[in-house]
Amino acid sequence: MSTADSTRTLTPEERAAELDIDQLKQLVGLVEYDESKDPFPVTAMDAVVFVVGNATQAAHFYQSAFGMELIAYAGPETGVRDHKAFVLRSGSARFVLKGGVTPESPLLDHHRQHGDGVVDLALEVRDVDACVAHARSQGATVIEEPHDVSDDHGTVRTAAIATYGETRHTLIDRSGYTGPYLPGYVARQSGYVKRDGAPKRLFQAIDHCVGNVELGKMDYWVNWYRKVMGFVNMAEFVGDDIATEYSALMSKVVANGNHRVKFPLNEPAVAKKKSQIDEYLEFYGSPGCQHIALATNDILRSVDQMRAEGVEFLDTPDAYYDDPELRERIGKVRVPIEELKKRGVLVDRDEDGYLLQIFTKPIGDRPTVFYELIERHGSLGFGKGNFKALFESIEREQERRGNL
Repeated sequence: MSTADSTRTLTPEERAAELDIDQLKQLVGLVEYDESKDPFPVTAMDAVVFVVGNATQAAHFYQSAFGMELIAYAGPETGVRDHKAFVLRSGSARFVLKGGVTPESPLLDHHRQHGDGVVDLALEVRDVDACVAHARSQGATVIEEPHDVSDDHGTVRTAAIATYGETRHTLIDRSGYTGPYLPGYVARQSGYVKRDGAPKRLFQAIDHCVGNVELGKMDYWVNWYRKVMGFVNMAEFVGDDIATEYSALMSKVVANGNHRVKFPLNEPAVAKKKSQIDEYLEFYGSPGCQHIALATNDILRSVDQMRAEGVEFLDTPDAYYDDPELRERIGKVRVPIEELKKRGVLVDRDEDGYLLQIFTKPIGDRPTVFYELIERHGSLGFGKGNFKALFESIEREQERRGNL
């Protein structure tokens, strides 16, 4: 890839975060591809948009616990009467937290049904109109037709298509825009002050966003992403790969051409007891985004910082780290196994390299949305060797909640 191509590949957010192509290759497993043959070229994740019960408090939580920075705001003070929205950033990752203000706000209706959750996996694209035309030709439901939105900072071209459940993909071309987020938002800084010695950020990018769909619908949505958005099949996990004694699920991963945007899709499988997918679908009330993986270049520091701020992670039994087969399979990694054991960080190796990962417990009242921290060292996978240990850990939490 030439320097010119590399520069064109980087988004403004990635350049602002001082990331380069080589760093992205390590952080999120970026690969080269020929964009000219892509019917729906996606540049990057633009934002993960949430509806939450209290956006004001959630914004503080993501700053204090996840180390994010508040950069923009919209609400009654800016002319938006029915809701507040806070935009937070960490590296190239952007979260938007929306909460209803007036009793008739549709966000409150959504929250009543689903609780805190993801409503929009927004994507940055170079040509909104071409993407929508292709999506429509492949049978996608267009929620918003392409249109321009402008303010003093320029113009954004945008549209939206529907995906699983009540989730949507807003498509955004912000090449002619210099504002903090979108027209209608104003720059906003927080009075929150990080602890002395806290790192600048705890994660640098979004690695992948996982969707849970109903039994029998995984292949439908895998094919939908292939047809509508030109995504490629990246991985498949079925059968014993992804089952325990009690529960099972099936998972396939689709990704855009350069793997910057990755969407694993899960469905439940018939087993003795409820899987984590069954639990999610029951408590969320529909298909939706189950977890978001955050790419970090120092998972130990990130875990330590987040734990100090009260974030709870899934426990991993000591036996996982003491297993001689595991130690032989993973070989040498950048930190001693004892340091991983101390924090409950999982490790997996494949033909391309290895990765370190850990999962939070659900971060809201409902057992739905949670997070993964992932540190890649060549591996393009998703921790297949850890699935059994991970799902057994999730089952222990389900048992405590009475949902297994």
